[in-house]
Amino acid sequence: MMTASKFIGRWGVVFGLLLAGLWLAGCQSGPQYADLPGFTPPPAAPAAPGAPVPAGTNEPSQAPESERLDVLHPGDLLTITFADLPIIVQPIEQRVRDDGTITLIENQTFTAANKTRGLLEKEIRERYVPKIYLKMTVSVMHQKDTQFYYVGGEVKSPGRQVYISRLTVLGAIKSAGDFTDFANKKKVQLTRANGRTFKINCKDALQNPTLDLEVFPGDIINVPRRNPFSF
Repeated sequence: MMTASKFIGRWGVVFGLLLAGLWLAGCQSGPQYADLPGFTPPPAAPAAPGAPVPAGTNEPSQAPESERLDVLHPGDLLTITFADLPIIVQPIEQRVRDDGTITLIENQTFTAANKTRGLLEKEIRERYVPKIYLKMTVSVMHQKDTQFYYVGGEVKSPGRQVYISRLTVLGAIKSAGDFTDFANKKKVQLTRANGRTFKINCKDALQNPTLDLEVFPGDIINVPRRNPFSF
């Protein structure tokens, strides 16, 4: 009995060592288990903020805020128009100072640099309404770029259009006489002054205004001709 016990004990130690070796080997080659049925690999750690997006992903790329065409900078010439006031206020033409500020009616100073026109308009209105005026409509026109935009292709009056105030692609097309009967309204191309291009489905934009992109000075809008066999 003692001899049998010693024999079993020795083989038990051997088997234990073999099992431990196999377990350690499996830990070091963990990724191979991804091929086993039913195995779900752990999720990858999230990328650090600012890390480059690997090629082939669908992450949208956005231009830096400072490169957007509607962002204001020191030295930019602005025309600020006020409406819906109890008094008539002539449009104010003012250049953004080196410190990034402008001063408007009632001696109110605003920081304009590094803001979009829309944001500046919102801040101006909130400063005046309702503390000073009951209501007010503010329009900021950015005169840094040439004050024209271009509409071509299948519109009734193609050519250069004067940029007077803020407008969208649909508004720009209307300013060029509207679509012709041969226009492909689903594939209108908007090209920014910096070369970026966008495709606008104007039929969808009529139902969803968020798809109707704003037009800036220097932009080019092209309405292609539709396939005569498409409906």
